[in-house]
Amino acid sequence: MVDGLPRLLGGELRPSRRSARRPAGGVVKVIAEPGVPQVVIVREFRAPRDLLFRAYTEPDLVKRWLGPAGLELVVNQLDPRHGGRWRWTHYDGDGKGYVFHGLYHGEPTPDRIVQTYEFDHAPGTVYLNLITFDEADGVTTLTQNTVFFAVEDRDQYVDGGMERGIRASMQQLDDLVTELAEEAHS
Repeated sequence: MVDGLPRLLGGELRPSRRSARRPAGGVVKVIAEPGVPQVVIVREFRAPRDLLFRAYTEPDLVKRWLGPAGLELVVNQLDPRHGGRWRWTHYDGDGKGYVFHGLYHGEPTPDRIVQTYEFDHAPGTVYLNLITFDEADGVTTLTQNTVFFAVEDRDQYVDGGMERGIRASMQQLDDLVTELAEEAHS
């Protein structure tokens, strides 16, 4: 349990073997309370929060980590400012596109990003993401709190395979920020 909430989806998603060299992170915690329209994702990274913020707000970096392997990501729009829009499309091997889009609320900062999130295949199902980056002693804790309008919307999100995408994305994000940190020190 984290913060008194039961774990969902097996609780802790273990990192791939590639991340074993970075022992201070690697475990993705997916937390949901039955009957509450919310999912919380927590992961630690051995990287400064500025690098994580860049990975969330720079199109060339977003496409390097977001989404599971086997899907190509095209960042159609990414305007990280209050009222700015974002839109991207994941393409599967058959060329079928899965479009996600939303708006930024408040000015995104290296401390936090607030945005809405909508999937074109579920029009009208909008949820709110609050992403925070808390850095201490060389480790940044990323927390993504996703709030849904209804428990049924949350359940659809969970049942739609989000675990696979989260596991892959967080590992790819870890690999990316590790690479960026190494480049900064060379």
